[in-house]
Amino acid sequence: MDFSIDHLGIAVKSLAAAKSIYEKLGLSVSQEETVEQEKVRLVMVPVGETRLELLEATSGDSAIARFIAKRGEGLHHVCMRVPDLAAAVAKLKSEGVRLVSNEIKTGAGGHRYVFVHPQSTGGVLLELVESSHL
Repeated sequence: MDFSIDHLGIAVKSLAAAKSIYEKLGLSVSQEETVEQEKVRLVMVPVGETRLELLEATSGDSAIARFIAKRGEGLHHVCMRVPDLAAAVAKLKSEGVRLVSNEIKTGAGGHRYVFVHPQSTGGVLLELVESSHL
């Protein structure tokens, strides 16, 4: 099966401040994109065969705002590409794995995704995206 790391999600208070270090290193930073349903604004920073996703809350009640209030800025999630998202979700559900939402959603760049709850992954929020949608 074709599994790989798609990106690492990093919660930041300010996109402008956070992305500047990557720009100073000479890395390209994507244009800002807003995902209304997640209440975030983000940029992607390609690094080798993966990317860093810098996430800024657009609302005080977003998951990113709550994360920063509780833990501060830093690594929020690991995102892994899977060949068939629907099949992966069905298998995880049948195995009793806890998902953050049972619904597959559409996010930044139009990719389909689902989050696996940290209680089922040893404390790491895991996002799954489908390879064919990237």
